[in-house]
Amino acid sequence: MTNAEVVIERALAVVARSRAARERDEQRRKEIFSRIQIGRTLDAYRVKRPVQLSLKLDS
Repeated sequence: MTNAEVVIERALAVVARSRAARERDEQRRKEIFSRIQIGRTLDAYRVKRPVQLSLKLDS
């Protein structure tokens, strides 16, 4: 095997490891973010009916 072939083989191995790591990270992100509730509407935080708050300004 020539020196050029060895260099090419090593480069392809580095690319394959990099791709595998990137795919693992992507899968991990998908698993983590699938647990987070995205798109929850603001209606869940809105007060359903008007509420009068009492402010006691007397000390």
